[in-house]
Amino acid sequence: MTTLETLPQGDVRLLSAETAQRLLVAEIPARLAYVAGDGTPRVVPVNFHWTGEEVVMAGFAPSAKAKAIGANPNVAITIDTASARPEVLMIRGRAEVTEVAGLVPEYELAFRRGTPDELADPYIAELRERKPRMERIAVRPTWVGLLDFENRFPARMPEWMRG
Repeated sequence: MTTLETLPQGDVRLLSAETAQRLLVAEIPARLAYVAGDGTPRVVPVNFHWTGEEVVMAGFAPSAKAKAIGANPNVAITIDTASARPEVLMIRGRAEVTEVAGLVPEYELAFRRGTPDELADPYIAELRERKPRMERIAVRPTWVGLLDFENRFPARMPEWMRG
């Protein structure tokens, strides 16, 4: 019988694990990896919102990041903690970039997570008033990896280090 602890790395069902669900709503940025226009790799911290199906990031248009992702939509995302026993959620997929006139709803949701209302409210109100051009970058996971160093360990980790 397959359980979440025995699912292989890469199985998207790992998204339903308690650790993954906790990281998907944590007040920490994700790290987005993509190939830049010059062919070199990039990793950038980004605020994100999990819709239940997609990891959504947003920013202001036009951006070099969105242009590069449009040319090569294969991306990787990591959401991880810095604790002594880190929790790590790794996602791969193809990003879809959509330009939006005005505020991307997921941008507001991501911004408000962890930001006090007295800071978020005026900023969001100003964005709504200005109606900026924004880019919505959505990634539907096609590969998921999960490490929690209690139930799921790196494949090559020596047995004596587990526990």
